Amino acid sequence: VPLVESGGGLVQAGGSLRLSCTAPGYTFDHGAIGWFRQAPGKGREGVAILSGSDGSTYYAYSMEDRFTISSDHAKNTVYLEMNSLKPEDTATYYCGVDPSGTATPSLLQYGMDYWGAGTLVTVSS
Repeated sequence: VPLVESGGGLVQAGGSLRLSCTAPGYTFDHGAIGWFRQAPGKGREGVAILSGSDGSTYYAYSMEDRFTISSDHAKNTVYLEMNSLKPEDTATYYCGVDPSGTATPSLLQYGMDYWGAGTLVTVSS
């Protein structure tokens, strides 16, 4: 499943960014979709999970108040809205899908079956 992330960049602390994930030839109306991130020198961590069928969402602890995952089926795009960004949010952000899976909080830990190449978010202090 080809996944393409966009929207990363350099932003000052306290600012906002919206990341986008598109998937040519694949639709986000089923399975689970997730945003994950990997900071320099650290492992990949789950940020948010979205159910493609019913829109249920799950967030990593401490991110729900600042990050929002959503989808636009007409545009076949999944978004991650990030507000009040902090320097510790600096990371490469990845979109992933589990086409046959059910969206549950456990996917934040176990990950997805398919991944995009990622988009870099840098938050300056």
